[in-house]
Amino acid sequence: MERVIRVLLVDDDPLVRSALSLMLGGQTDIDVVGEAGDGQAGVELVDALQPDVVLMDIRMPVMDGLEATRRLHSRPAPPSVVVLTTFDADDHVVSAVAAGADGFLLKDTPPSDIVSAIRTVAAGDAMLSPSATRSLVSRLRSTTTTERTTTAADRLTVLTERELEVAVCVGRGLSNSEIASELYLSIPTVKSHVSRLLTKLGSSNRVQVAMVVHDAGLV
Repeated sequence: MERVIRVLLVDDDPLVRSALSLMLGGQTDIDVVGEAGDGQAGVELVDALQPDVVLMDIRMPVMDGLEATRRLHSRPAPPSVVVLTTFDADDHVVSAVAAGADGFLLKDTPPSDIVSAIRTVAAGDAMLSPSATRSLVSRLRSTTTTERTTTAADRLTVLTERELEVAVCVGRGLSNSEIASELYLSIPTVKSHVSRLLTKLGSSNRVQVAMVVHDAGLV
């Protein structure tokens, strides 16, 4: 049977939630299991509904999306979080990634791309819009120093040779299937390597692994 991805919508605008729910409702492999109007309510609903993916706005009352994302990713086995916002600012992208977001998309992203992002992060991959990727890489390049590069390189010394190869592929933005093809590995083996990367590097998701690889100058 086809796996159904459980999705929670967290946005303070009921019209946005309604539009997203209507759009996703037409997908046979996606089920919108709940909605919340602020980050605090969203965190509480995650406990109750156990979604696979959370679509998270940034600017909300009570608790914003970045703090809600941080709280979710401080837990064991958190859901994947895709930040969906109208604001394409460098600091928002970097803050979302630092908080543990697995994806960053603008609200004017085509519906098909939002659906694709949900499927991508549910499969364990990261998803950034092209503009968000440019912002992140630009920020990393502008703030990279010798000390930061050295620190990142030191963090990578705990990896085995194969794990480092996988980390570099993650830094290049390759999916698990693409990594498997390039390194002649099975997809389950790649997933195991990625899981060990997250543990050894103390990272919440693949994007944070990519940041370490970029800082070390390997990509």
